[in-house]
Amino acid sequence: MIDEKALTPDTTPDLPEPTADTVERIKYLIRLSRHTQASFAKLLGIDPANLSRVLSRKGRLSEGLINKLVADMGVSKKWLTTGHDIPFPRRNDDERHSDSSRRGTPVYDIDVTAGCKPLARMFTDDRIIGYVNLPNVDPSYLVVKVTGDSMSPKIDNDSYIAIRPVRLDSPIAWGQVYVVVLEDFRFVKIINPHPDHDKVYLHSVNPDYPDIEVRRNDIFALYLVEIVMKYDYIG
Repeated sequence: MIDEKALTPDTTPDLPEPTADTVERIKYLIRLSRHTQASFAKLLGIDPANLSRVLSRKGRLSEGLINKLVADMGVSKKWLTTGHDIPFPRRNDDERHSDSSRRGTPVYDIDVTAGCKPLARMFTDDRIIGYVNLPNVDPSYLVVKVTGDSMSPKIDNDSYIAIRPVRLDSPIAWGQVYVVVLEDFRFVKIINPHPDHDKVYLHSVNPDYPDIEVRRNDIFALYLVEIVMKYDYIG
């Protein structure tokens, strides 16, 4: 999940180069994400006390934790374990998308506006219900369902959208539609700036829904909505 407190390049804090060992590189990821150790552990679905022991070098750094960082955050395992490579490789270089690239863009049996389970751990092969083959739909995207009418007529009830996860250090594209993941809710909304730099507005297209004021630190993950698709496209 992603904390987007740093929304423009000139507000990104000065961070040390991740050139030390794996523990130091995990600390680097925590600083980059703007999470506390506890909230970062929650992000990964692990016990904060266990993470604290690892970071203080009082506990063992397990392969399971490394694999969680790689799977949930898109971190390069080579970078995390050796310091070589780059922290976040290009998505279309990831081997786990090679099969779907041949068949098209995977469509998941997931309603992004329902539930609060971290989306990163829901994109599993058993949830794929089909593939989309369209020239403008990149195979690295994720196609999911949206219910509700808050974004109608831009996104109607039961529409499908193609989304892609936003990197931890990416700025927000104001006025664009995102899947916004909070601790207890997931929304599909337009993100607009707020006079308070520590907050954003989540805006609905449907005028019956008022804007929602959200603290940036409360945003756990962001996915940019690239394409809105009609149901007939899914197959």
